[in-house]
Amino acid sequence: MRKITFCFWALVLAATMLVLTAAPGPALSPKPRPRRLGLNFGDIPTGRLNAITDVSGVKVGHVTLVEGDSIRTGVTAIVPHAGNLYQEKMPAAIHVGNGYGKLAGLSQVRELGQLETPVLLTNTLSVGAVMEGVVRYTLSLSGNQRVRSVNAVVGECNDGYLNDIRGLHVRPRHAVEAIERARPGAVAEGCVGAGTGTVCHRFKGGIGTSSRTPGEFTLGVLVQTNFGRSLVLQGVPVGRLLQRYSLSEAANPTAAGSCMVVIATDAPLDARSLERLAARAMLGIGRTGGISSSTSGDYIIAFSTAPGLRIKHGQTTQNSAPELSHKQMNTLFAAVIDATEEAIVNSLFAAETTRGRAGHRVPALPVDKALQVMRQYRHLP
Repeated sequence: MRKITFCFWALVLAATMLVLTAAPGPALSPKPRPRRLGLNFGDIPTGRLNAITDVSGVKVGHVTLVEGDSIRTGVTAIVPHAGNLYQEKMPAAIHVGNGYGKLAGLSQVRELGQLETPVLLTNTLSVGAVMEGVVRYTLSLSGNQRVRSVNAVVGECNDGYLNDIRGLHVRPRHAVEAIERARPGAVAEGCVGAGTGTVCHRFKGGIGTSSRTPGEFTLGVLVQTNFGRSLVLQGVPVGRLLQRYSLSEAANPTAAGSCMVVIATDAPLDARSLERLAARAMLGIGRTGGISSSTSGDYIIAFSTAPGLRIKHGQTTQNSAPELSHKQMNTLFAAVIDATEEAIVNSLFAAETTRGRAGHRVPALPVDKALQVMRQYRHLP
């Protein structure tokens, strides 16, 4: 009898492990997020998860590549709605804070004010491979049998300090996998997906997210952080006080990196209003000490999920967006600044110390020491 019972539970355990292996979920950081530790970012309430997925219909998926001592990279997919995005396009806009980067799809989004694929993030030299994956995914969808042009939107940060970026380890299948893994709900942050090998303010950066609920609308932000010379937390020069700063790019080869920002909102905004909204995200980057250096690729991609504004493929006229008052836009501006700042800080708090290519090592932000510094400045109880 004991043997039968043992065999039964062994089979249950084996089946469970098989399911977990076949359907990997997001590896959520075990670290507490900054809000749980007493940090607050503005007065506008967050969404339930404080993530971009608080905007109804938005999903996020990661593929993380960590192999040997030098592969530290990946892909992150932001999927705006569950339908065929090519057949039901969304109003969108892109703001360029500094254009030293490789954002595929930029010109057509700016020309037409439309988004027709998921937004994907990866490393600089893998944009081409990820574009191919997005195109293959889009062509495979039912209803797209006659499609002959796809404007894939793919952004990047250069993770070559920790990652063997020249090895071109990201393949088109990883882009498809990231899209297919995309789920609503909690979003994994830190060293995952496109943030696996990034560096932020001389600490380990990565993926971060946050959201706000200004009035009747919801707004969410996701960032890929790979920039900065000296971290500032709520006005406190934490990087300088922790002696992790450098104004010299020669002394700090990661200082001039980039920041990708993706904004989703259910507010009924047309492309012009979305571009105004996207421009304000730069203020959130600046709050953390970012200066948008001359060799930084700082791109903000914004889209509206409002169902009434979706654009059917082949439609020759744009749907009209209800006009929001200046007061309503001002609240959205404040929301996107606060959410961008918090998403960047979330990426730092979630990330882990990482060793990668050529033995390079980037430490995680020492949260306890950072909070101690902030207490000395009376920013925390």
